[in-house]
Amino acid sequence: MPHSLSVYDPGHFHAALLFFRRNRRVDRTVHVYAPPGPDVEKFIALIDGFNGREDAPTDWRLECHIGVDALDAMIAARRGGIVILAGRNGPRLGLMHRLHDEGFHVLADKPWLTDSAALPHLDAITKAPPLAADIMTGRHSAFAGLRNAVIGTASIFGALGGGAEQPALEFTSRHHLLKLVGGQPLQRPAWFYDVNVQGDGMVDIQSHYVDQAQWLLGGRHRFDTDRDCEVLQAERWTTPVPLALFRESTGATAFPAYLSPAVEDGVLQLACNGRIDYRLCGVWVRQHCEWGLREPEGGGDIHGFTARGEHAELTLQHGPETGFQPALHLRLQNDHGLDEALGQWRTAFPGLEIAASDGGYRLRLPAAAEAGHDAQFPLMLNQFLDLVEADAWPADLAARIRTRYTLLARARDHALAR
Repeated sequence: MPHSLSVYDPGHFHAALLFFRRNRRVDRTVHVYAPPGPDVEKFIALIDGFNGREDAPTDWRLECHIGVDALDAMIAARRGGIVILAGRNGPRLGLMHRLHDEGFHVLADKPWLTDSAALPHLDAITKAPPLAADIMTGRHSAFAGLRNAVIGTASIFGALGGGAEQPALEFTSRHHLLKLVGGQPLQRPAWFYDVNVQGDGMVDIQSHYVDQAQWLLGGRHRFDTDRDCEVLQAERWTTPVPLALFRESTGATAFPAYLSPAVEDGVLQLACNGRIDYRLCGVWVRQHCEWGLREPEGGGDIHGFTARGEHAELTLQHGPETGFQPALHLRLQNDHGLDEALGQWRTAFPGLEIAASDGGYRLRLPAAAEAGHDAQFPLMLNQFLDLVEADAWPADLAARIRTRYTLLARARDHALAR
């Protein structure tokens, strides 16, 4: 029988992307509970766009319950017992704690917190069912899976370690305040620019990279923050946002009063950038995340990744120089064992091609192997439903989530104490 889903106060487009494709495991009637305002209106418009598109239209039917008492109404109705949250991040964990106590499974967008004050809520909801999971789409990337397979081939890569001068794992990214989603300009809510609500450069995109580092290093490991994590350095800085760009991206005519502490000479100083250096299970990891103003024409977000091992270095680039397609490049100290490793990788990743390139090898997967950004969200929803149907909350998943956000909260405290 299809699952009945409720969506509460959908203030971020990630809520809609979970419904980007048809899903026969989900009842086509989706219940939307929200206070009145532009946030829920934009969600409805995105779903209508998915239903009305020419290519693979969806068939969702929204049953909207709009009102200031929407949360109480949702809890009283208890339709299906699964709630989707994607919107204001600051109050997220407190809301999740209440839903957890009411017996709801929750699939919630990242980040779950904006500061360390919310950590007691995190501990409470990760100790026992019902299930709570964050929307981490990166694990549904074929290129990320291939990356992990290469790094995990000890005969080729050896142990991770960048030495005293460089981190073993390095993640970089540049996102953009003005971007396209589903081919349409994204309208952000004005509160997106409030770091107390959305989160700053220490907790937002950074949460994805901690998850990736955990995936690479831990597998099914039950992480513990005190045992496995050590913050080495952390810093954050601002991107100047002119009023004209704020207007274009939100539709608002002026900076709201709650942003005034961050406005200098008519320009919003948005603390959306950050760098964190930490050790995870003894391995040095660096994460560097920045935000630019406007997405490049014909492009999108820019990503980079480097893993340094005893015998090899693996890099991933995704930006203008690669036509905004992921490109994996492997440099080896020697080629011994490469043919055998390739056989293993090709079994797991059909269509994998390798070619000599720039002092190493370029690894390519067929374009069809990679789910795009938007299409990864329905895959995440299916993964969550698998856990709900199995009536299981793996202990390693709960520990991974708890460790991830505790680490980020500590890194933020470290940065603010500088």
